[in-house]
Amino acid sequence: MRFSQVDVFSSEPLRGNPVAVVHDADGVSDEEMAAFARWTNLSETTFLLAPTDPAADYRLRIFTPGDELPFAGHPTLGSAHAWLQAGGVPRGADVVQECASGLVTIRRADVLAFQAPPLMRTGAVSDSDLDAIAAALRLSRADLLDTQWIDNGPGWVGVLLRDAQTVLDLRPDWAAFGDLKIGVVGPHPAGGPADVEVRAFCPQYGVPEDPVTGSLNAGIGQWLAGTTLPTSYVAAQGTVLQRAGRVHVSLVDGQVWVGGDTRTTVSGTVSLD
Repeated sequence: MRFSQVDVFSSEPLRGNPVAVVHDADGVSDEEMAAFARWTNLSETTFLLAPTDPAADYRLRIFTPGDELPFAGHPTLGSAHAWLQAGGVPRGADVVQECASGLVTIRRADVLAFQAPPLMRTGAVSDSDLDAIAAALRLSRADLLDTQWIDNGPGWVGVLLRDAQTVLDLRPDWAAFGDLKIGVVGPHPAGGPADVEVRAFCPQYGVPEDPVTGSLNAGIGQWLAGTTLPTSYVAAQGTVLQRAGRVHVSLVDGQVWVGGDTRTTVSGTVSLD
């Protein structure tokens, strides 16, 4: 089968978040998909399949080294890029992806951008979860300026911190995470490298810190864009991991769009038998 590895969310080579993409994967079993995702050991590995919904251009399955996800952001953009580069022709002006969470629209402009899917879980965070979040981040409850569930599939809880430097200085206690998947955001000062700094912690998926995360940035945008944050802003992510992720988030007519650069770094074939 054709294989692509796409770097997502950075204009600099090898500074974004790679996703492994297997094309024409309808004959691959669930067990083979999971095994290949463990073998690549990337934050996500995807499989392009024929759609089952007539409104979709293709169907996507998304695996971490530890689990399958109903939706994820950088795999959505990277897989759309790979599908288009392989000669895929969308039915309309936009690409429509089918995945376990439903249909996702991907807009083609200067960069690819996906329409943030509806949140599967939102609302206030319980006191017990706040205590667990503070312990996992090695912070006090007072350091958590705001929190909210912003889960669009992977399970994210969002945490607003005082500033970008506080985000960058975090040294999590991995043993304290339990089932939590925590996304943190803090503003950069004027003239900084971006508007905000974001980090994504998800050790349960076999990826303690994800380099650059579309789903988390989508949830943060749905939570904070137009209120705490501007309606259009750029998030930096991956700085601590020596990446240069830049995620473009915009709120347009009540809908959040998340975009960034994509480029193919590896192309070839893969055999799973």
